[in-house]
Amino acid sequence: MTTLNILYGTQTGNAEFVADEAAEAAKAKGFEIETHELNDVDMATLSSMERAIVVCSTYGEGEPPDNAELFWEALSAPDAPRLETLKFGVVALGDTGYDTFCEAGKQIDKRLEELGASRVADRVDCDIDFEEPSEKWIANALTQFQS
Repeated sequence: MTTLNILYGTQTGNAEFVADEAAEAAKAKGFEIETHELNDVDMATLSSMERAIVVCSTYGEGEPPDNAELFWEALSAPDAPRLETLKFGVVALGDTGYDTFCEAGKQIDKRLEELGASRVADRVDCDIDFEEPSEKWIANALTQFQS
């Protein structure tokens, strides 16, 4: 069975909600799911993953949420490992009322690519009405992960 890792960083629970929705949709497609808060994923674990969906909200002035800060520090470090075996996609959550709309998700998406990971679906940046765009993105991404 194919394992899909669903990693999330959330401040208010919206990203966790989207991660749970992604997990349910992936299970229905036959994936084995492993779900983790971003801070629970160290770089050794990340570099061993083959498939991951990252769902991350943006907090404050463009920062990652509290449960993603340690992950971001490790990912953005100069000695972060190469991730050539990882296929990924990012769902970024934010609020267009802020200049730093979806900044945490954008930065994670960019850094994963810089480290050699392969994007299976372009990042989706979701405003406060995130349910429909995230659901459509997940359906598309799961199809890409299956191929």
